[in-house]
Parts: sequence; structure tokens; C-alpha cells
Amino acid sequence: MLNVLENFVQLGEMNMPQTTEGMPNDNSKDLYAIRTKEIVYAIRRLMQAEEHYTKELNKVYNVSAAQINCLIALHENGPLPPSQIAKHIMVNSSTVTGIIDRLENKDLVKRFRISKDRRVVTVELTKAGQSLSENAPPPIQQKIIDGLNSLSPKEIDNIALTLKRLTDMLDVQDLKIL
Repeated sequence: MLNVLENFVQLGEMNMPQTTEGMPNDNSKDLYAIRTKEIVYAIRRLMQAEEHYTKELNKVYNVSAAQINCLIALHENGPLPPSQIAKHIMVNSSTVTGIIDRLENKDLVKRFRISKDRRVVTVELTKAGQSLSENAPPPIQQKIIDGLNSLSPKEIDNIALTLKRLTDMLDVQDLKIL
């Protein structure tokens, strides 16, 4: 994972030979094509890493990445309403309902009401959910965080700026995740 992050740093620092229009000149077209393929490949590797992580979680623990993130959020924060879980794991409230349903069917969480208002539901870990949240591997995001912690502030800035430019190109900054 760190190699992928280092590649993004190098991409952010890369200065391509430019023409007056801002496009690579003839001498750099091959390098431009190579770097473009490297970027696409790095993104695919990140996506594959997430898929592999999810498959391993499902195979070993019978949960998805979203479900383990939910368990960890409850472990770290205690009982929460579904809307707060959704914010912690960065999904829509409607998505978290399905995640909680599946976790409840596996006896890893339970819903309860602490308010007289029956619409207010809180979710908490069961003993099995507590055990799994303590023993499951950390979310893949934690590997990224650990890798980023080993980089200099300049490298972090380069990665952040480069990824922002990439997401701006793809218009994914407007995707609603909360």
C-alpha cells in the first residue's frame, strides 16, 4: 500500500515538459502515456485491494467491510443511533439500515429503544459483535493512515493535492456519501 502512496507522491511532484498551450510536447508524449497508464493502474490496485480485503473479511469472519466498519464504530463510540453510525462509516442512512439488519441477523448487534418516542432506535454490540470488533483486522483505511503517517508533511500535501485534482476531474467530489 505504501508503494502506491509513494507513486502518488512522485506523480504529484512530476514536472512534464510543456508547450505554450500547457500540453506535453512531442518529446514527452511517450512519458505522458506511460504516466497516465501508471495512474490508472495505481487506482485499479487500490480498488482491487479493497475488493480483496472485503473477500477475506467475508471468507474468514462472514462480514463485509461496511459491516466491520459499523462494528468498529460501535466499539469505539458505544451505542449509537443509525444516523450517527452512517456518519462514522460514511454511508447513507438508508444504507446503514441494511448493514444493521444483516449484523442483527448474525447476532452481532441489537437494536433497542431508550426513548418514549418509538421512532428513536439505538444500536449496540452484542458479546459476539464486541469480540469480532476487537479481533477483526483493521479496516483497509487504517493501512492507508498508517502508511501516510510515515510520510513527510510535503509528501502528504502532494498526495492530497494530486488526489483532489483527480477527483475534481472525475466530478466525484459531488458524490453524496453522508
